[in-house]
Amino acid sequence: MNDLYDRHRAVLPDWLSLYYEDPLEITHGEGRYVWDAAGRRYLDFFGGILTTMTAHALPEVTKAVSEQAARIVHSSTLYLNRPMVELAERIAQLSGIPDARVFFTTSGTEANDTALLLATTHRRSNTVLAMRNSYHGRSFSAIGVTGNRSWSPSSLSPLQTLYVHGGVRTRGPFAHLDDAGFVAACVEDLRDLLGHTRPPAALIAEPIQGVGGFTSPPDGLYAAFREVLAAHGVLWIADEVQTGWGRTGDHFWGWQAHGRSGPPDLVTFAKGIGNGMSIGGVIARAEIMNCLDAHSISTFGGTQITMAAGLANLNHLLDQDLQGNARRVGGLLIERLRAVAARLPGVREVRGRGLMIGVELVRPGTDEADPRAAAAVLEAARERGLLIGKGGGHATSALRVAPPLSLTVAEAEEGAALLEDALRAAY
Repeated sequence: MNDLYDRHRAVLPDWLSLYYEDPLEITHGEGRYVWDAAGRRYLDFFGGILTTMTAHALPEVTKAVSEQAARIVHSSTLYLNRPMVELAERIAQLSGIPDARVFFTTSGTEANDTALLLATTHRRSNTVLAMRNSYHGRSFSAIGVTGNRSWSPSSLSPLQTLYVHGGVRTRGPFAHLDDAGFVAACVEDLRDLLGHTRPPAALIAEPIQGVGGFTSPPDGLYAAFREVLAAHGVLWIADEVQTGWGRTGDHFWGWQAHGRSGPPDLVTFAKGIGNGMSIGGVIARAEIMNCLDAHSISTFGGTQITMAAGLANLNHLLDQDLQGNARRVGGLLIERLRAVAARLPGVREVRGRGLMIGVELVRPGTDEADPRAAAAVLEAARERGLLIGKGGGHATSALRVAPPLSLTVAEAEEGAALLEDALRAAY
């Protein structure tokens, strides 16, 4: 293992993050478990950053990939592609967007990059509204709308980005207000901001902020924002890279918690739809999607093998009602972790929805973020056979819990017990 780590450092960038003091090589997985190169088994509560959405080595997906690979792996978007059309049809229907068009990419970064291109071109404006504490990807434009300093290595950008309040309910200038007051204050802040700038192209927002530590506003905030934005012709881009496909349990899409104003103008997706295969994409009304006046292609977006995986994975998710499972098992897991947190002074908050749960850590007796504790819990959980993630806008002090959506009640109990033990070891 040390040899592989040395080789990694010799040829890969220093800024390519690795978890753990002794980095882990995962060699195979099955269901909700993975194994490392030494043969040790772990309960996976992070799923490759929410990407292994249904299960490791899901038979339906591996079979679809194998059969498609035996026919043709790739031909590019210059040719008709039956699996791509079939998956696009399913996604368009599930999106709720009228007259929807779907464009496939290889990642969430590329999906958000494309959505920004479409919105700014359609609106003839390079001003974009984004949320504080947000994360939208690694490309030049995606970094330019990311409101999380830890993941924003450059202040240079092709966009003029203005950051809006509201993505974090329990911190910031409006945290002391009740939900209705919080929404009203954030809406008034948005109105004030729009009065001081030329009309923006769009607001891009994650319904639940992923890298930001699984934070979210009260339900209805983005619907209230939408009413203000629509009066100015400003588009709404919902970044569903982490929240989509039923992960939140209550809804298929995260935006539906804010849905009284109807679906967003654009939705971006990635991660879980391919269950590990590289799929991203954008859904938009035809008038927005078709606004580009030059030719374009996607060499690897929508390639046959990834589309076959996406179709099989989506069918399995719907047939097995994994959204319902996320709601039921996720609800049990959240309550279990809240009971644990009540006995630990270093846990500020357990938050989330479905199987998308954040545990924010602070220095006991204070409201000050504790990144040291988060790192210690990550290590302690790994030692006990549990893999989790971390994030947050306050010095990476939130643990991120996001198992595959097929998680069983017994596995939820197992993971909660392991995480409780890791938390107690860190404090």
